[in-house]
Amino acid sequence: MQSYSVLVVAAILFVLGLLGVLTRRNIIFILISVEIMLNAAGVAFVAAGARWGQPDGQVMFLFILAMAASEVSVGLALVMQVYHQHKTLDVSKLNNLKDDIET
Repeated sequence: MQSYSVLVVAAILFVLGLLGVLTRRNIIFILISVEIMLNAAGVAFVAAGARWGQPDGQVMFLFILAMAASEVSVGLALVMQVYHQHKTLDVSKLNNLKDDIET
């Protein structure tokens, strides 16, 4: 019964991260929400591995941590570049990135 409560917590974290991605307009908050979603997936893997007594969940969590670290480094580099060029981090104001070609 313990692993089900951990899965519920992971699901709640994932939904909170998804809501953050869908509702926030600031790029940094969107990246934080993606990190919350990745951590929720990692917690779910660890809980599933503990439920079946296998270390596979912990191994997958290590892969998720490595992916999250690379996502943070690339994402923050992109955020710095976007801020340097456009002087804003508001996604709705970054219309210069759109393609203006009409067909």
